[in-house]
Amino acid sequence: MRKEDKEIMLKLYKSMFTIRTFEEKVRTLILEGRLRGAAHLYCGEEAVASGICSCLRDTDCITSTHRGHGHCIAKGADTKRMMAELYGKVTGYCKGKGGSMHIADLSIGMIGANGIVGAGMPIAAGVAFGQKYNGEDNVTVAFFGDGASNRGTFHESLNMAASQSLPLIFACENNNYAMATSFQYHSNNKTIAQRATAYDIPGVRVDGNDAEAVREAAMEAVERARAGNGPTLLECVTWRHHGHFINDQQKYKDPEEQARWLTSEIDPIPRFEKALLESGTAVQADIDKIIADVTAEIEEAVVFAEESPEPAYEVIFEDLYV
Repeated sequence: MRKEDKEIMLKLYKSMFTIRTFEEKVRTLILEGRLRGAAHLYCGEEAVASGICSCLRDTDCITSTHRGHGHCIAKGADTKRMMAELYGKVTGYCKGKGGSMHIADLSIGMIGANGIVGAGMPIAAGVAFGQKYNGEDNVTVAFFGDGASNRGTFHESLNMAASQSLPLIFACENNNYAMATSFQYHSNNKTIAQRATAYDIPGVRVDGNDAEAVREAAMEAVERARAGNGPTLLECVTWRHHGHFINDQQKYKDPEEQARWLTSEIDPIPRFEKALLESGTAVQADIDKIIADVTAEIEEAVVFAEESPEPAYEVIFEDLYV
């Protein structure tokens, strides 16, 4: 394997492990009462954001969702500023005013997370329209969940992207549940990818817990978009380990099914780690270093956030208008 290929794969693993470590830390902090507010954890879906974003440049853009920490990290966001935002501190991405669901960093193409289900897709269509209008060869990715695929914004955005041949990838994270409603119950379609047929664009369904499979499918979609050949609907079948939000006990899930998805054969991180080791792409020392570095990084992010100042009362009306 070429050196650059090994570097790409280890970077992909580090992205996934950073997301998992950040999210589990956030969960612990909330349960301990050290961190207040809502959080919709991305644990279990790491291969989707990391696999897709590994194909993107800093100048490419993404739009995110209420479950957006993973997208932020995969696109290269600073975990210290992210953690500070969750703590409501002035050193956070939105000066502590946005919280978990509204992190953005335009310098790396992170257009923003969004608390409204399905709202990121028309924003992404607008960004992609601008990229094409300005003659850029950049692309945009709109992340969304299976529940959002039933929103009008999904169909409106696909129609515009297809009719205008926009450089846009619709990345559906089908974790099988729209909050507490199973995909089989809320859709008569067998897959979300098949909906692409109505707009005469490629619809691709992939194992969203297989990081390499996600990356390969995303690379093809990105190259297609960058070449001016229009959008792709990419459905990544995955599973969220925790509830819709922290206190959700997931009683709507079959316990056996939940346990199966959490096994090391299906969980995207141990699954990818095993593949790296068995293929000889990485040795245990590579994995151990990533684990140590990431663990230290997230602990430093917590210290940074907790030691950062609170916003002053006087700034309450700042940043409301452009």
